Amino acid sequence: MVSDDSEVVRRHLVAMLSELPFVDVVGEARNVAATLETVQRVQPDVVILDIHMPDGSGLQALKHIKRELPETKVIMLTNHANAFYRRACMNAGASFFFDKSTEFERVGDVLSEMKA
Repeated sequence: MVSDDSEVVRRHLVAMLSELPFVDVVGEARNVAATLETVQRVQPDVVILDIHMPDGSGLQALKHIKRELPETKVIMLTNHANAFYRRACMNAGASFFFDKSTEFERVGDVLSEMKA
């Protein structure tokens, strides 16, 4: 599942992930409320999640996801890749934390590694 307030980023992620034969994108969301509703409904194996969204914090969404579905892997992908957010997300249960501007392609790499 892909959750980001930017439609451009979501489309780019979905296109990139669609090239991986073992990945099915089961949902998309542009805000926290839609993210949590979709996660609860489809119970994805992996959620790719932004930190800042129009209706709240991706960090709070991460905490909720890990509390409700602890086996779900969460990849934080953000433009706010500073040490504070990295530490907070990893402490809250994120599996990975990537900077959109320099590590965008790493998402596909880690999904491939998870599959192996």
